[in-house]
Amino acid sequence: MKFKIRLENTQDAEEFVTAAAKCGSDVDLHSGVVYIDGKSLLGVLAMGIKRDMDVYVADHIEPSFRNAVKKFVVA
Repeated sequence: MKFKIRLENTQDAEEFVTAAAKCGSDVDLHSGVVYIDGKSLLGVLAMGIKRDMDVYVADHIEPSFRNAVKKFVVA
């Protein structure tokens, strides 16, 4: 499954990574030509904040993960 998010600050990044770490599926972020592991805080911060990123979740999205990150989803 794929959706787009925007993280506005480091607290958002920490919250996203915490939710991704609890997800049983792989969570990857993509922006431009860069792909990173969405469960890596260092990777998410290195990719940058205040930019739109595509989230790819292998298999299915767990309801708890979806609820935790829905406030970061952009159209």
